Amino acid sequence: MFGLFKKKSEKVKLQDQYENLLKEAHSLSTTNRKMSDQKIYEAEEVMKQLEKLS
Repeated sequence: MFGLFKKKSEKVKLQDQYENLLKEAHSLSTTNRKMSDQKIYEAEEVMKQLEKLS
């Protein structure tokens, strides 16, 4: 209950964004390969930001 209004840290936000981008890339991989590759690239950029934080 007390963590209900707690803000997410930058690291947690980036991890969520990374996971969402990978899910989108996976779903696009069967229909639009170019967009899937773009999402994977974006996910890699987010991972680089995560590594800088660690």
